[in-house]
Amino acid sequence: MKHEAEGFTPPPAGEFLGHPKALWNLFGTEFWERFMYYGMRAMLAVHVAAAFFAHLSGAEAREQASLTYGGFTSLVYMTGILGGFIADRILGYQRSIMLGGVLMAIGSFMLMAPDLTTFVAGLAVIVVGNGLFKPNISTMVGKLYAPGDVRRDSGFTIFYMGINAGAFVAPFVCASYIGQTYGYRWGFFSAGMGMLLGLMVFQAVKGWLGRVGTAPAGQEGFGPVLKVAVGAALLVVPVYFLLSQSDVLGGLLIAMMLGLAAYFVYSGIRSGEKVQLHRYLAMLILFLANILFWALFEQAGSSLNFLAQDHVRMPDVSIFGWTPTFEVFQAVNPIFIILLAPLFATLWVKLDKADWNPSIPRKFAYGLAGAALGFYVLVFAIRHFADANDSISWVWLTLTYLIHTMGELCLSPIGLAMVTKLARPQETGLAMGGWFLSIAMANFVAGRIAAIASGSGGHGEAAGSLAQYAATFDQLFWLGIVIALLFFLSAPLINRLMHGVK
Repeated sequence: MKHEAEGFTPPPAGEFLGHPKALWNLFGTEFWERFMYYGMRAMLAVHVAAAFFAHLSGAEAREQASLTYGGFTSLVYMTGILGGFIADRILGYQRSIMLGGVLMAIGSFMLMAPDLTTFVAGLAVIVVGNGLFKPNISTMVGKLYAPGDVRRDSGFTIFYMGINAGAFVAPFVCASYIGQTYGYRWGFFSAGMGMLLGLMVFQAVKGWLGRVGTAPAGQEGFGPVLKVAVGAALLVVPVYFLLSQSDVLGGLLIAMMLGLAAYFVYSGIRSGEKVQLHRYLAMLILFLANILFWALFEQAGSSLNFLAQDHVRMPDVSIFGWTPTFEVFQAVNPIFIILLAPLFATLWVKLDKADWNPSIPRKFAYGLAGAALGFYVLVFAIRHFADANDSISWVWLTLTYLIHTMGELCLSPIGLAMVTKLARPQETGLAMGGWFLSIAMANFVAGRIAAIASGSGGHGEAAGSLAQYAATFDQLFWLGIVIALLFFLSAPLINRLMHGVK
């Protein structure tokens, strides 16, 4: 009863491996949702170029596909704020997850369409469904534990493993096996079936959740679900428009970022606390670093995928008659996350005990340096180890993904924690929305970069050639390493703006 008074609704009694059984429901559901998303993503840019822009030159087709990919991945990060609001005020988390999952499955099946209009509409449906699903299932994990429960961090770690396990399996099944054997359209179908399987898991053991995440008072019944479903259908229209108009989407993102920055500066001034104003300035500076990092990192699904398709020699192995294809590189980052995340978590604790733990700005600098150095590995390989067929070994691209993952572990989890520490308590949700908006901006920029790297807007090199990739990646290396150095050197100043936040 004490917890009820504090606003905590405990899940039903019963544990598995020391955690509420409900955690394993969410783990399984999220596994299949990530299976759907990363299985679809592994094929997306390549399929768009081949299926809808084949009438253009190869470079122009990839340029258009990269812009579509960047627009889609940026919009995925923009809808989470709205989805969280709907769950809080109207549907509750359980129904938001179900409705969002159904929309994502429908969107995946729409990607089987042979015409571009239906395909882009399918992407728009996935974007809207993801906004209802993704932020709310993560929120439910936190709601399984009472305030102060020491198992909370461990629970999120287990959940994070579910995310990456699904992301690891999906490219093998959806893209490299089904997509390559039967066609990418059937790969999208398998991704959609994975989402439906996740919803079946969610419903089958829904009783484990009890009253956690149920509808807010006064919003029970089918009426609110119908209203949100109609609203979601209407939202698909502007999302479709933004996917089709890349320049408009870019302008909207810039306007939203500038508006958000202006709000936080105003809020800091209005608070009358110089410390809070300084902290918001520090947060906005780190948002800029976040944009640059993810703009480099998110080449994975576009330019690096095209590079793998045309210029990377795959290992000469066969596993029960199946030969790995270039799409399996989309599984490299998740498996490195699973292997390295516990090591990094332990490393920060040990460094902190020894008083050597880098500050948040320094960790951001290391993350940027990791993104930059990953591209230098490819530049080095292209210039020194490319064979007569204009290709490099799979080992080099794998090494790039390893270094990028190490950079991610220096920046991404640190950034999420940073936002909750620097923002005023009553504005934490908005600040977290700003963090994800910066990632949306990064994905848009990533699409533009990929259009240059794999498209026709090169550097005097043959379009789509290995030399053009090298020229673009070399610029990304220098850009990333210079900005990383600037952040490293300015870390003491940013730390002063943070006023003791570590």
